Amino acid sequence: MAGGCKAGGCGVATAATPQRARTSVLAATVFGVAIALQSCGRTPVLSSVTATREAPPTTTRTVRNTDTPSPTARWTITPSPSARPSPSAMAERMSVAACVPTTTRTEAGQVARVIDGDTIEVRIGSETYRVRYIGMDTPEVGDPFGAEATARNRELVEDQTVTMVKDVSETDRYGRLLRYVFVGDMFVNYELVVEGYALASTYPPDVACAGTFVEAQRMALAAGSGLWAAAEVSGGQDSATPPPAGNCDPSYPTVCIPPPPPDLDCSQIPNRHFQVLPPDPHRFDGDHDGVGCEGG
Repeated sequence: MAGGCKAGGCGVATAATPQRARTSVLAATVFGVAIALQSCGRTPVLSSVTATREAPPTTTRTVRNTDTPSPTARWTITPSPSARPSPSAMAERMSVAACVPTTTRTEAGQVARVIDGDTIEVRIGSETYRVRYIGMDTPEVGDPFGAEATARNRELVEDQTVTMVKDVSETDRYGRLLRYVFVGDMFVNYELVVEGYALASTYPPDVACAGTFVEAQRMALAAGSGLWAAAEVSGGQDSATPPPAGNCDPSYPTVCIPPPPPDLDCSQIPNRHFQVLPPDPHRFDGDHDGVGCEGG
């Protein structure tokens, strides 16, 4: 008997049966639905399949609070909209800032307090950091010209948003961040030196702008700006007149110090922060930056 469809399902003919029932079964599963098609002359049957999907694991990210602020994107000079410099002034500012590293740590923050001429406190996020300007030094509060340097620094940065750029060292031995500091396009470290409120001071390995600061100091010295005018007066000289003639060594053109013998040191003369030229027979300029007796 030929195979046919019976009440219980599809029958299959025995091998001896010359005519077999042809049965074709196709199974496919698409997005959780199983479809079974059988060529038994019946309508295909759809059966629903429920798929269980595991939820992805939850990742908890822990942010550690470090002693140093997080870096921001690479800094660029952005002129202040309220005081945009002339094209020539802008070019000059970009030129003097070319020494500043572009691949090191950079932060932006709000100045919370001016400590003195070369140190400020800056809020970065919820933390406040003490920041020491790189490459220059101002007289301490209480020392001659210290109050003037502090006042000028306050005029430049108080309550301002500053961009700070690292050189090599993260901090100094006192835990202060060491940074080049900008207000808009104004390079604060340089500005204080070129205006005569600070001395160029090189402390390796943070020396990217050492040459720029020395040149700025020469400009301030030539112009008799800031502490250079004060130094000339303290040395007994009027900045508008040359030092007196007499037994004055030419290595010290802004003050009158006799040549050796005897060999003098800074404790034996009243002058401070004066110009020194080679050969400096008294060795007043120990760090060879062109300034004599800088240490108080």
